[in-house]
Amino acid sequence: MAREPVSGVLLLWTGRRAPEPVEALAQEFAGRLERHLPFASVRLRPASGRADPQRALAAEADAVRRHLAPGDTLVVLDETGRERTSEELAAWLAGRRRQGRTVFVIGSDLGVDAGLKAEAHERLSLSRLTLPHALARVVLLEQLYRACDLLAGGQYHRPRLG
Repeated sequence: MAREPVSGVLLLWTGRRAPEPVEALAQEFAGRLERHLPFASVRLRPASGRADPQRALAAEADAVRRHLAPGDTLVVLDETGRERTSEELAAWLAGRRRQGRTVFVIGSDLGVDAGLKAEAHERLSLSRLTLPHALARVVLLEQLYRACDLLAGGQYHRPRLG
């Protein structure tokens, strides 16, 4: 009998913990998200040897790869990636939920290794602006929760009027 693919969402992020108010907000949205689907968040430590940024990025990419499983959909957050509306993200996530686990990656302050970006099934941009990594994590978690609540017919998301 074939095993079902692992479902849900895994967030891999590289960096230091944010100030407590930001961490509390991230935990709030993670908790809300967990009500809708299996969710886990893993903090990866920035690579040592940052005097050689390419080597550090490669090491960070290897750390990400150790968490990937066959059948995962890899989504790298990147300011040059595809921008989606909340509704578009919800529709995309609805299709993904039936196909296995979706792994979102937020890189370190150095960014994300070019090889890992090339391996990604999708590059997602939260904004063309450069966001602090801790803020990007909160925005992503909020948008994932919004997408799930929207799919469930909840009242959190308000459609644009006019």
